[in-house]
Amino acid sequence: MHAAPDTPTASFAVPTAATTAAPGASEPSPAGVEQDAASAESPSDPLAEQTSSPPPVETPRRPLARRIKAPALVLLLLAGALAGAQLLRPLPDPRLVAAERTHTVEGQLAIPWPTQGQGAVRLPGSGTISTFGARKPVPTASVAKIMTAYVVLRDHPLRKGEAGPTITVDAKAVAEGRSQNESRIQGLTEGSSYSQLDMLRMLMIPSGNNAARLLARWSTGSGSEAAFVQRMNAAARELGMTDTRYTDPSGLDAGTVSTAVDQLKLAEAAMKNDVFRSVVALPDAEIKNLSQRLINNNTLLNEPELSIRGIKTGSSTPAGGALVWAGYKTVGDETPLILGALMDQRADGPDPNATRSLALVLANSKKVIGSVRSALTSATVVRKGDTVGYVDDGLGGRTPLVAGAELGVVAVPGQSLRLTLSGGNRAKASDAVPRTAAAGAEIGVLTVGEGSAARSVPVELGRELTEPSLSTRLTRIL
Repeated sequence: MHAAPDTPTASFAVPTAATTAAPGASEPSPAGVEQDAASAESPSDPLAEQTSSPPPVETPRRPLARRIKAPALVLLLLAGALAGAQLLRPLPDPRLVAAERTHTVEGQLAIPWPTQGQGAVRLPGSGTISTFGARKPVPTASVAKIMTAYVVLRDHPLRKGEAGPTITVDAKAVAEGRSQNESRIQGLTEGSSYSQLDMLRMLMIPSGNNAARLLARWSTGSGSEAAFVQRMNAAARELGMTDTRYTDPSGLDAGTVSTAVDQLKLAEAAMKNDVFRSVVALPDAEIKNLSQRLINNNTLLNEPELSIRGIKTGSSTPAGGALVWAGYKTVGDETPLILGALMDQRADGPDPNATRSLALVLANSKKVIGSVRSALTSATVVRKGDTVGYVDDGLGGRTPLVAGAELGVVAVPGQSLRLTLSGGNRAKASDAVPRTAAAGAEIGVLTVGEGSAARSVPVELGRELTEPSLSTRLTRIL
């Protein structure tokens, strides 16, 4: 039996999705899962074609992180620059601040002031005790001679016990000695001479107007009273006498005006001079080659219970009666100077040459003096360890300051005392406030009162003084 001839073997392929898909259809994915529309439209990633890992999928957080990263870096740099700038800024200078500017002495004093005029009482060092009346310039009469004596002694100083140079009497002084309507030194002869000290006694004790004018002409060396008056006004400005104007050296001219407060500024300065004090304290004096004995118009000098030691009376029709006085009172172990002024005192009725007004101002002043003397007391202003202020570092930091010792002053009840806190200590001349110091370090002085006679006490740190902290310096605004 013969075999059948060889014939081609038929090949049968199993139909697949690829062969059965309609023309133009997409290729199926390797897993045979149909792609979604978004995947179908995305272009192929070259990285995906070369690696087996798919590219990172973009999410909303990635572009946001990219946008934030750069500004954050800028802000960080700015913050660092700002911090550096804050730390490099110079620190403010520390300063001392007083806890109180005044201290009022406990109690109250009612001074028996008159009903008219003006007056003032003052304790050099402690300050003003009291004033009354309108502070307006009024004629001074012979009270002006205080300034005449002050300027003469300033320009021609004398030591205690010295008589000084001689002054020759001129024709004008002799002629003025014959005047009937003013106080004057009688019996002077042209060409006679007297010492500077004797001329000051003629000026201040019996209130010689012709002595005042002669001293003015001699003092300037020009024979000009006007030149001397200019010096009087210059001295008034230097002493802070803002309500005072001099037009003549004697005070007879009504244009010479002042106030009680201003006259006490002058009195305090004048009473520092030994020669001035010795002259104004004399109730009388005898001058060689002068026929008349000098008698002081200030009769309060003769009342020992008042301890009055000057200074000058004044009386005229324009001025009424005026008195500037100086006295003393021992309180404990201290004997302070007391100064007072009473001006524009006028007696009722006819008063030729203000003789009765002079008696009135002396009587009224006696009442005031007695009242003040009886009220004087030693008042404790601060005790050791009292907080009197603080150091302000300029950035909000405050370090307390305490008194290093007790301080008391002579004053009267109800008196207001000025308190002044200043830098410096007894060991160093500089008044600069330190930035750092140990607790207890002396860095200041508390002064009670006014002027060169004011009392003071050292001030110490209540705790350690340090510079402002780092956080304070970083967050400072100023």
